Amino acid sequence: MITFHYTDTEEFLELDVLTKEEHEKNIVLYNDDVNTFEWVIECLTKYCGHDLIQAEQCATLVHYTGKCAVKNGPFEKLKPICETLLEKGLSAEIN
Repeated sequence: MITFHYTDTEEFLELDVLTKEEHEKNIVLYNDDVNTFEWVIECLTKYCGHDLIQAEQCATLVHYTGKCAVKNGPFEKLKPICETLLEKGLSAEIN
C-alpha cells in the first residue's frame, strides 16, 4: 500500500509545476510542396537542436501526416526559433 502525505508546501509545489506545464507551447511544422526532406532536416538540426534521427522522424511525420510538433517550451523561447524557420521558408506556427 502506498500512502501519500501532502503538506502545504508540497501542494504549493505541485500547483507550481502544473502552472509551468500549462505555459508550455509547441512549434508545429506543416507540410508543403516546396521544401525538400534534406532542407527540413537541416533546419531542424540547426535551429531546433534535433539530432539527425529525430529530425528525420519529424520530417517523415510532417510529410505523411501534414504536421508535427518539433519543439516545445515557453513562448518567449520558441518565438525566435519559429521566426527563423519561417525565414528559411518552412511553414510553422506556435500553438
